[in-house]
Amino acid sequence: MANNNEEVDILQMHDLRPAPGANKRRKRVGRGEGSRGKTSGRGTKGTGARYQVRPGFEGGQLPLYMRLPKLRGFKNPFRKEYQVVNLKRVAELFPEGGEITPEQLAKAGAVRAGEPVKVLADGEISKAYTFKGVKVSASALKKIEAAGGSVSED
Repeated sequence: MANNNEEVDILQMHDLRPAPGANKRRKRVGRGEGSRGKTSGRGTKGTGARYQVRPGFEGGQLPLYMRLPKLRGFKNPFRKEYQVVNLKRVAELFPEGGEITPEQLAKAGAVRAGEPVKVLADGEISKAYTFKGVKVSASALKKIEAAGGSVSED
């Protein structure tokens, strides 16, 4: 404990007070001239002075929420949209075969850059292609492997 001649100030329950300005009195509106004046801060006349107008009310005009079409169905915000390339297009752009990446396909103008790519099986290939970093459909994979190619999705 402290020395005998020092007094320790301990916080007690009855010392607790809310922070200054934390507790404000609510406005008592419409209780006579003495509180908030004749019109209680609502101005004079008009709908807003007489009663509460619900949110979105446009004064009798057809409201925005009724002018817009109803939403139908569900749109998945996490859907992954693939750029598609057919084997026929790959054979046209790269007739010599070899390794193909999404960057090369974008440079050749087959897809947009920076988006995931999927190769589909439309068309035939005769050269061996090595696809890297692209998705491939099951039927396209068969055709690629039959031509001596391979696929790695890393």
